[in-house]
Amino acid sequence: MPVTGPDFISLQTRDLDASQAFYEHYLGLVRAQSGPPHAVVFETTPIAFALRDAVPGTDLDATPQPGIGAAIWLHATGVQAIHDALVADGHTIVSAPVDGPFGRTFTFADPDGYHVTLHDRA
Repeated sequence: MPVTGPDFISLQTRDLDASQAFYEHYLGLVRAQSGPPHAVVFETTPIAFALRDAVPGTDLDATPQPGIGAAIWLHATGVQAIHDALVADGHTIVSAPVDGPFGRTFTFADPDGYHVTLHDRA
């Protein structure tokens, strides 16, 4: 049987509560009712997005950018407003907003240094 496609994305965090607060406050994500105690699963579609405590033996401080080489893109509405709120609060913008084939697009660094791109065209 062939693989049908991505089904779940999870990022390891240094501080699960702080990362949850960041994603809820700036991206408007809502925590799902289900999920294990060491993780926060958000109500996202079509692919589940989650944050979790770092797996034992994982040292997120050993690298300046966890997840390097992987592209994390999330669809959003209000991309420019999200960008502006992140800038106003001093968060790192990796690439400024541009209009392109995926709509309004920009990339930010989350509290753990993951680079996350937001775009507004589905």
